Amino acid sequence: MDSILFTVQDNVAYITLNRSDKFNAFNRPMALRLQEVLDACAADDNIRAVYLTGNGKAFCAGQDLQEVLDPEGPGMNRILSEHYNPIVRKIQALEKPVVAAVNGVAAGAGANLALCCDIVVATASASFIQAFSKIGLIPDTGGTFFLPRLIGWQKASALMMLGDKVDAAEAERLGMLYKVYADEQFADASKQLAQQLAQMPTRGLAYTKKALQWAFSHTLDEQLMNEDKLQQRAAATADFKEGVQAFVEKRKPVFTGK
Repeated sequence: MDSILFTVQDNVAYITLNRSDKFNAFNRPMALRLQEVLDACAADDNIRAVYLTGNGKAFCAGQDLQEVLDPEGPGMNRILSEHYNPIVRKIQALEKPVVAAVNGVAAGAGANLALCCDIVVATASASFIQAFSKIGLIPDTGGTFFLPRLIGWQKASALMMLGDKVDAAEAERLGMLYKVYADEQFADASKQLAQQLAQMPTRGLAYTKKALQWAFSHTLDEQLMNEDKLQQRAAATADFKEGVQAFVEKRKPVFTGK
């Protein structure tokens, strides 16, 4: 069974974590396969948005601990340096919006995998847990970077140290995610969001993503200069010209992602 399901339809890449019997916990083949799929998304100009979800009851339970305990396994150092860190870097570097559609529990590395995506939505019955402290580890997969930026230092520190489970409604209130959908609406509504993004000006969204990434490591003056550079690039795209022309002509724009 393929641990990662991957299809492309209407300019959206649909990626599904597919180890449902293990609550979509990562092992090495699954992590490496996800990297391959993310590389394929980056290389295919037909793909203009990415939709990441899980199969079954969970989004992702984090790391498969049986692999950690295996004396012939990759070991913790390789699990981070060759599995999770490259995945986070590829998602952040991808010049297309990535939607994390959290369909169930997101624990440990699974929670932080969701948080590193550009837009996070969840079903009402989903939950998030920084499970690392329960087994004596620190949060990884970019969690110590993203979570405090999303919800503040105190809340992030408490959730990481105490390992509290956060339900979807509370996660939305805290600012961990964009929107919660009722369980029966989740699949259609979250896919519609990805489809909407796939029809928008892809280059402009990529530059917005880059500007946001720079914001926390630059001064105001540096960020203003960064905005200037990125805006010049955005203004040189065909989609900008189409957007302005459509506005003048009072019609709906047809963007091509160029």
